[in-house]
Amino acid sequence: MVRFEPHAPRRPDILVVGEALVDIVHRADGSVDERPGGSPANVALTLGRLDRSPRLLTAIGDDAHGRLVRAWLAESAVILEGAASARTSLASAHLDEQGSARYDFAITWEIDTARTRRADALHVGSIAAVLDPGAHAVADLVDTHHRRALVSYDPNVRAGLIDDEDAVRSLVAALRTQADVVKASDDDIAWLHPGEDVVSVARRWAAEGPALVVVTLGARGAIAVVRGEVLRVPGVPVELVDTVGAGDTFMGTLIDGLLQAGAYGAEARRVLADLSTGRIDSILRRSAAAAAVTVSRPGADPPRLAELDQAVSAARQRAPHEREPRRR
Repeated sequence: MVRFEPHAPRRPDILVVGEALVDIVHRADGSVDERPGGSPANVALTLGRLDRSPRLLTAIGDDAHGRLVRAWLAESAVILEGAASARTSLASAHLDEQGSARYDFAITWEIDTARTRRADALHVGSIAAVLDPGAHAVADLVDTHHRRALVSYDPNVRAGLIDDEDAVRSLVAALRTQADVVKASDDDIAWLHPGEDVVSVARRWAAEGPALVVVTLGARGAIAVVRGEVLRVPGVPVELVDTVGAGDTFMGTLIDGLLQAGAYGAEARRVLADLSTGRIDSILRRSAAAAAVTVSRPGADPPRLAELDQAVSAARQRAPHEREPRRR
């Protein structure tokens, strides 16, 4: 069994860049729920709840929705950066009687990175990485941190916002080749590479630059490609409430596990290259356990550190025969 050591005395400086917004869910019975969200904000929230105090560079308005987002992030020790925008971005989901959703977005994404200091770990992704004008600033930050920090990327494709599919695919390709760690969902792979096998795509991505490529498969767990090997991590059985924020929880916990292993700053690539398969497998299983906690309750509500420790212990007890990494 691989044990996770306490965080290093020098806490890595983590910068997450991307959208923070409010999800407005219109249900078939006429009720309306408003919850803070946004993929990068959810990743920052996860890291905050794991005692990391990340910085989140984003764009939030001085309005009621913005105050809701700020309070939500502050409660989990996320440090907000960036000037106030004209309004807070919104994502509206209209649910039919079967629970199927139709989404409408009102997104504002423009940031000033001039006063943003370089971090030990940088995470980018989702809408902010492909939506102009802010996407150019995101690309510049990735270029600045490349080989100087742990750079992670999650494309988290939002097809409803995309007009030029070829342009977005090109942007995603450029970002993933500069990242050390790429995490995508099987839905992302299906949109980016229609009809292609998930494992084959993950292998190709890994050959293009990232040291670690992970594809989440929902309840079926995840696969990862590292040093040419394919690892398979099973899903954690749980009673599903909804999947909101599950992938972001996995991503944030994955980053946390890599930071615990010392993969940050200029040494990130070297540490990633030296990590044993067993250590990577344990990090992935911990990430899957965190995502299982999130899907067991409504909204993007990732576990705190003590809660995650309990979930990891429970998952290990349920599947003791699967402690060794499964390879293909």
